Amino acid sequence: QVQLVESGGGLVQGGDSLRLSCAASGFTFRTSAMGWFRQAPGKEREFVGNVDWRSMTYIADSLKGRFTISRDNAKNTVYLQMNSLKPEDTAVYSCAARVAPGTGRFSDYSAYAYRGQGTQVTVSS
Repeated sequence: QVQLVESGGGLVQGGDSLRLSCAASGFTFRTSAMGWFRQAPGKEREFVGNVDWRSMTYIADSLKGRFTISRDNAKNTVYLQMNSLKPEDTAVYSCAARVAPGTGRFSDYSAYAYRGQGTQVTVSS
């Protein structure tokens, strides 16, 4: 059974940092690209970034310089490090697993076979 469990969300102040984790199980993590998405109330889901099986990372242009993604294959976990958080970063953040082969940027949510439930991040001004 595939599981993607996000953790690390919470309420922070503008300018703070937060690291989200996504623990994966039930599939071959080390060969899967892992993505992060977010969805704010009343807005469409937004691609945050992904890391492919080579640990190459691709971050949405609007988030470059503040957000980074990494993976630990020994722990079957992918991380989203968020720095200099802003109120507009408030959203539910979820991870997703793409188990099909391939490398590169996968910004389309439909490219991922499995999705987590998400964790709430709220940034106060």
